Amino acid sequence: MNNQTTIEKMKQMRLSAMAETYHNSLQNNIHKDYTLDQYIALLVDQEWEHRHNKRIKNLISSAGFRQSASIQDIDYTVNRSLDKTVFERMAQMDFIKSKENIIITGATGTGKSYLAQALGHNACLLQHKTMYFNFARLTDQIKLAKLEGTYLKLMKKIEKTDLLILDDFGLTSFDEQIRNALMDIVEMKYDKSSMIIAAQIPVKCWHETIGEGTIADAILDRLVHSSHRIELTGQSMRKNKMEKTQKI
Repeated sequence: MNNQTTIEKMKQMRLSAMAETYHNSLQNNIHKDYTLDQYIALLVDQEWEHRHNKRIKNLISSAGFRQSASIQDIDYTVNRSLDKTVFERMAQMDFIKSKENIIITGATGTGKSYLAQALGHNACLLQHKTMYFNFARLTDQIKLAKLEGTYLKLMKKIEKTDLLILDDFGLTSFDEQIRNALMDIVEMKYDKSSMIIAAQIPVKCWHETIGEGTIADAILDRLVHSSHRIELTGQSMRKNKMEKTQKI
């Protein structure tokens, strides 16, 4: 048997991790330490782990996160009304399984975006397809897609996600086009997949922010009532950090 031929065949079948493990074991005579069943299991495990890690890496990359955020790096010592037990329960992603939403509100600098992206990153680790948008940039994409005739394609892409994150929601004005697009998004996600919305604007002001009473009612009815709420308080964490640095 030609070992190199076997390795090349593995590579042609896109079993790259298996080929590398097989090659290394031959070079170092590691295969002699295993029974046949154990050795086959080793090769399969290496290939599975490689593909698993590659999929997670691709999910994180395609999500479009603005920053690298981690559940493990969240600061619970800052006084901002963030309940560690509640948030870590959310990080288990049961809300995605239940097709529920999360709304995170609070003043600028309280960490809304970081928390939303940390949840999104964790969703990717658990192999949930995720998309992150700054809401202003999403509105630009929607308007461009309307002009180019690719609106349905964009909506289909959003629909296929397990988790959609809209950050800085409501900071740009709503016109009829954006209201209708938001209605489309909320309608197709409702009871089918999950959303996380981070906003400086309190939920009680969203109706006025969206405008056009009938559409606003429909959007909020589908969005708010199926949502877990995190309402952050306190001053800007960036401001506090800057003040501490200046004192030092």
